[in-house]
Amino acid sequence: MARVLVIGDQHEPVAHPGYIKFCQDLYERWDCNKVMFIGDIVDWHGVSFHAHHPECPGPKDEYELAYKKIKRWVKSFPTAQVCIGNHDERVVRLAESVNIPARFIRSYAETWNTPGWKWSYEHIIDDVFYFHGVGNTGIHPAFNAAKTRLMSVVMGHCHTASGIKWLANPSRRIFAMDTGCGINVDAYQFAYGRHARQRPVLSAGVVLDGLPYHEIMPCGRKERYHKRRF
Repeated sequence: MARVLVIGDQHEPVAHPGYIKFCQDLYERWDCNKVMFIGDIVDWHGVSFHAHHPECPGPKDEYELAYKKIKRWVKSFPTAQVCIGNHDERVVRLAESVNIPARFIRSYAETWNTPGWKWSYEHIIDDVFYFHGVGNTGIHPAFNAAKTRLMSVVMGHCHTASGIKWLANPSRRIFAMDTGCGINVDAYQFAYGRHARQRPVLSAGVVLDGLPYHEIMPCGRKERYHKRRF
């Protein structure tokens, strides 16, 4: 049975500066032996199909900034499984939109130099389904996904969703965990949500032998992971 640290959406190069330390501390505190990145490792604002913010870097500069940040994650977690997110695949989608075949596109592991990371759209560990969460919305997105898959689910994708809900019948119980995220909400890349009433929840998850635990990141003023400390 596995002891899995589940790391929320980072959107490098604009993750919260304290999020990596928060995840390192969780890994040690819970004595984890596996790491799952739930997706959107990178933001790729520079190749988005949506309008670009004028203060954000272009594709080449964004890649170089994100590459440096990912090197820190690889140093901390050299072996991991990764759920490919919709932002991660923006370059692939752009290539496909102009009819570039897959054989001409480098793999995610090659692009980001992560030989110890296994990139896939979904993973199953101890009968728990891990995926980024594209296509699932609502107040409790992971709960909706668990009901359709009839198994326990861990997902990211929806930055304002964070926590655990349970389903049970006379013979079985399953859980649904929204991991939250690890983004820097003050980055220009997230200006589109600046006036939204709901704010992203910075958090991560741990799944021990198939049972979920959810950890909120203490990142307010005077708290351990406030950005001014990093």
